[in-house]
Amino acid sequence: MNNDLPCPTAQALQKQLQDVLQPLALEVLDESQQHHGHAGANGTGFGTHFRVRITAQQFVGKSAVTRHRLVYDALQKFMSQGLHALAIEAHAPSTN
Repeated sequence: MNNDLPCPTAQALQKQLQDVLQPLALEVLDESQQHHGHAGANGTGFGTHFRVRITAQQFVGKSAVTRHRLVYDALQKFMSQGLHALAIEAHAPSTN
């Protein structure tokens, strides 16, 4: 982790995902406080562990692994800023 860079925020991750994947629905939660003392925690209670709930047209016809890879790829620049863990719930829009 580069200590010269600010810790990632839920807002920064959300903006990046909006820009890259243009989701129909998106929720980014910072769950770092729940992981205090775990591997990757930075002791501040924020900026290391996030949950992403996302629905995007780009996910149609894609496997869960591919959907997750698209999210990880979109957020790669945050890894050097301390992003340690992502819980991803990635869905394609329903076709009902």
